Amino acid sequence: MNEFIQTNWPYVEAYWPYIIAGLVALLVLLWWLVAAMRRTKVETDTSDILDDGKGPANRNQALIDAPPAVEPKVAVPPAAEATSQISSPAPAAAPAPSAELEPAPAPAPEPEPDTVTAADADGIADDLSRIKGVGPKLKKMLHELGVNNFAQIAAWTEADIDRIDSQLGRFEGRIRRDSWTDQAKLLAADDTSGYEEKFGKL
Repeated sequence: MNEFIQTNWPYVEAYWPYIIAGLVALLVLLWWLVAAMRRTKVETDTSDILDDGKGPANRNQALIDAPPAVEPKVAVPPAAEATSQISSPAPAAAPAPSAELEPAPAPAPEPEPDTVTAADADGIADDLSRIKGVGPKLKKMLHELGVNNFAQIAAWTEADIDRIDSQLGRFEGRIRRDSWTDQAKLLAADDTSGYEEKFGKL
């Protein structure tokens, strides 16, 4: 025995904290088992059992079967009702539609006829691109300005030329430079030979 202790003593010294911890855990387990065994059982409360032990005691059936209490209705004196009706604000009346109507817009004044925009008597539009210097773009611009035939261009005054020229944008100056009025006079008179002699072949 002494020989066994002497042989294993180094291991005991090395692991003694673990051995002590194991012993403590074992003591705690034993104490818990003993306490559990000594715990008394809770007796069932039999206060609601009938004397004969066959079922729950009857409750006060009279209280269960009684109808629910109704709150007494408080009578409101007529004077109080009249006061409450008077004090309540009356609903606001919808605003009446305005009887005033907006004035109708004044009609636009009719443009006065002048030599630039007035069409000739027969109302036939000429091919303005026959005038040298008038291409498709200028032809469209002249139509938008109300210029549709050679007679109108032939009748332009210096003031008419200035007014139309200022509306031609990047083509400004073409009327005088290309002699539109002179060309238009010959074309309006259907003088092809005179036109070609002065301005070249059509």
